[in-house]
Formats: sequence, C-alpha cells, structure tokens
Amino acid sequence: MLQPPPIVLSFSANDSSGGAGIQADTLTLASMGCHPLSVITAVTVQDTVGVDDVMALDSGWVADQARAVLEDMPVHVFKIGMLGSVENIATIAEIVSDYPDIPVVLDPVLSSGRGDELASEDMILAMRELLLPQTTIITPNSIEARRLVQQDEVEDADELDLGQCGERILHMGCEYVLITGAHENTRQVTNTLYTGSGIVRSDVWQRLTGSYHGSGCTLASAIAATIANGLPVSDGVYEAQEYTWQALKSGFHPGMGQYLPDRLFWARNEHDSTEEDELDVAPKD
Repeated sequence: MLQPPPIVLSFSANDSSGGAGIQADTLTLASMGCHPLSVITAVTVQDTVGVDDVMALDSGWVADQARAVLEDMPVHVFKIGMLGSVENIATIAEIVSDYPDIPVVLDPVLSSGRGDELASEDMILAMRELLLPQTTIITPNSIEARRLVQQDEVEDADELDLGQCGERILHMGCEYVLITGAHENTRQVTNTLYTGSGIVRSDVWQRLTGSYHGSGCTLASAIAATIANGLPVSDGVYEAQEYTWQALKSGFHPGMGQYLPDRLFWARNEHDSTEEDELDVAPKD
C-alpha cells in the first residue's frame, strides 16, 4: 500500500468565489502534494470584488470538525486563516495546544482586498494572546503587520518601520515572521523573513500588474505544504514564494473584480508542452 501524502489541516472560511479561504487552501495544498483537511470557521457572502457579509460558525462546530479528523488521521501541519470570531480563536488555540509538536502557519486575515473588515480589535487581541505564542510562522502583509503591532489609537501605524513590526510580532511569541511587501509603494516586491536573531532572508520579486484575490491564502498554504513535505522553514518560505509568484503570473480574470491565482499553473503548462510535442512529431501530409 502506498504511503499517504503529508496531511495539512486548514482552519478557514468558505469563499464561494473559489478565490480565497478554504478553497484557496485546498487547491494550493493539493497542488503541492499534500492531502488537505478542511475545518470551516465561517461562511461568507463574497465574490471577486469584495466581502459583503460573514457568518461565523458556532465554535462547537469548529471544534467538532477538527477533533473528528485529528482523531482519525496524522496531521503534519496546521494552517490557520480567517477565523470569524473571538470564540473560534479561543477554540482553535485550545485544539492546537493539544498538539504542540505540529507546526502552525498563521495567515492573519484582517480585511479583504477591497478593505472590508474581517477581524475586530477583540479578535486581533485574542490572536495576539492565544495564537501567536503557539505559531511557528505568521505571514502578514505590510498592512496587517502594522495593524497587529499598533499599540493604541494614538500611534500612527502607517509610520511604523516593517523591521520594527517584525520585532514586535516576534515578541508576541511566534518563531518566524514573514512580512510581504506587495502593498508597499515600491517598484519590486520585497518579502522579508524574520526570527529572533534578525533577518533570515529577504527575497525580491518582480511586481505583477493587477490585483489578486487569495494571494495571501495561497502563500501561507504553500508554506504549510513545504513544511509538511519536510523542508526547513527558510527553504520552504522561498519555495512557497516561487510557487505563489508563478500562480499569480498565470492568474485569470473570471469576474468583475480581482484576478484569481491559477494554483494548477504547472499542470496547464505541462499540458501545453505535451500538445506542442505531439504537434512536433505528428506526421505531415
């Protein structure tokens, strides 16, 4: 009997557009050779333009979903995305604490691409106090990083240096912080990985045109997949960035809003290459 692939359990919201949330996690994890387990934390009303409404699931349902699969299959990595409520954060923190040897990848989903608020201040506080001390790597964009570390309403988050943000987030208890730079006003995108000893790596990527729905979910899930496949965090972060950049570059525009990453870009490229090879060897009249 064949060995099962690495298993990653994702906590996230349902996105009926298929661009972000649990759908993005599932596609990414499967594309990168993992078996995805899904625990739904909330149901959203959204499309490629933005999020119109969110209904958080009862925390008991979240716990029951997770416990059922955890008692059945060996999980290699937890990936945490949109959480929906303070109660869900507390429930997931309790579940994760029962499995201290399983790495945790946290994507702090605080707002949609359009700017719709997806996390209250109480939820951010709960995230800081309950989840961050158990997190292996957190993957905020620059906006999320500044909001996570903003100490009071008087402090201007926009003025905070990203290096300072990385230090403050690390002091909340996580092992690694990857701050992505797509929202910064720069010609290229710089993503920087921090740990307690300083900068581990800083990777520069060509800035792509357009706006993408689910890019953060894709990156965090890709990191979870690389860790589940046995790569060290630093190497896994680079491989995940490479995968995500290629998925964005191959993105498509199915609706009236943002582009969607093509998480199966490699399969389509392979198919196109096969078709070209067949044409090359086809008999000519």
